[in-house]
Amino acid sequence: MPFQASPIKFGTDGWRGVIAADFTMERVAKLAPLCAQVLEQEKPDSKLMIVGFDRRFLAEDFALVAAQALQEYGYDVLLAQDYAPTPAFSWAAKEKNALGALVLTASHNPAKYLGLKVKGAFGGSVSGEVTTRIEALLDSELPKSSQGGSIAKFDPWESYTRQLASLVDVSAIVEAISAGTLDLVVDVMHGAASTGLSRILGCDIYEINNQRDTLFGGHPPEPLARYIADLFREVKERGKTNFNALQVGLVFDGDCDRIAAVDGEGNYCSTQILIPILIEHLSQTKRLEGEIVKTVSGSDLIPKVAKLYNIPLSETPIGYKYIAEKMLTSQVLVGGEESGGVGYSTHIPERDALLSALYILEAMVKSGKGIGELYADLQEKVNFTSQYDRIDLTLASMEQKNQLQNTLATKPLQEIAGKKVVDCLAIDGYKYRLEDESWLLIRFSGTEPLLRLYSEGQSWQTVQENLSWAKKEFS
Repeated sequence: MPFQASPIKFGTDGWRGVIAADFTMERVAKLAPLCAQVLEQEKPDSKLMIVGFDRRFLAEDFALVAAQALQEYGYDVLLAQDYAPTPAFSWAAKEKNALGALVLTASHNPAKYLGLKVKGAFGGSVSGEVTTRIEALLDSELPKSSQGGSIAKFDPWESYTRQLASLVDVSAIVEAISAGTLDLVVDVMHGAASTGLSRILGCDIYEINNQRDTLFGGHPPEPLARYIADLFREVKERGKTNFNALQVGLVFDGDCDRIAAVDGEGNYCSTQILIPILIEHLSQTKRLEGEIVKTVSGSDLIPKVAKLYNIPLSETPIGYKYIAEKMLTSQVLVGGEESGGVGYSTHIPERDALLSALYILEAMVKSGKGIGELYADLQEKVNFTSQYDRIDLTLASMEQKNQLQNTLATKPLQEIAGKKVVDCLAIDGYKYRLEDESWLLIRFSGTEPLLRLYSEGQSWQTVQENLSWAKKEFS
């Protein structure tokens, strides 16, 4: 049977494909002008497009192909002269009054993938309605421009790092690092975050896994505990000699829009832990205002902290695009998802891991406390402690997935792991609240026979009981 590439289909944040199989030069050259044409419908007063890339295999070559295709169709292109974080290109689209940006990246996905993210003139990911219009043009033949456009190179870091530096007390962070009262190590996972904090803070920051490696050390560049053994080891080793300092390890995904941390005690800190700390810092220390936006998988600590400080809160389906939509219409203090993406209305409607890192460092320096202590203080203030975990369960077939989906829709669960179901929220999958105040969220992949299982409870044992029950029940 002859090979057939997968169709170009946009997901929650762009199109991705296996390099040389689905993701080819020809397809990128075809797609780039279509993206620009649809963006031009949104902003007919501009012909300028931003094109950027991360550190993936051939990403800069694909970016040049995209730029040349745009030029042929009459668009003026600012092409990055170097890799940079995806949010740097979102910022460039807004700051330079462009139609938008095309970013060659596959974010946190495995090394064999590359992708194309489409950013709007407002500085964030375009809506599903926009990508649907792009897909509708895939069989069209656009007329090339008789005059053509232009291509110029630009530094994607300069304006972006200046913008981020303006949002925090850089001098306080640098002073703490210089004095040895803040000990920081950064795992950039061979990705586009490399050099970012050094550029913003204007001082040397100790980075690991900072050389370009298009295989990302043999695992996806995703800031999960199972992929950051090097960071755990570094934090532990540095703690032996820097025991009087506030210690923290920060880790960024491949295109620097997701973040996680390791605290001074060596604990992994996902955004389930970081978001509550950020809420308190921004609202109480920096005295900023706005609502909190969390996804349905976010920790129950988030609404409790919001209530403590009398901050309005909204809950959305999973996917940062839903948070970004909120940010376009209202002031958002913190908008975040459990998978590592956090954004702020102080900046652009885009998740930005470097800005999150700066706010976390600022919170530590201003309070004189590490992440673990800040988190424990919050738990004590609202009288709530919890543990959280998630797993992905591969099903036998799409048919099994569809049958299970139908069963849950027509025959609601009454009991999970021997505990009564007291409530079910169905805005994205099925989130069951149980009588012991724990919860289990069951979501289905739209493209694979895959079940995503999330749980939070007061103890690790409770969380594992919920997940084990679901794994056994649905396998």
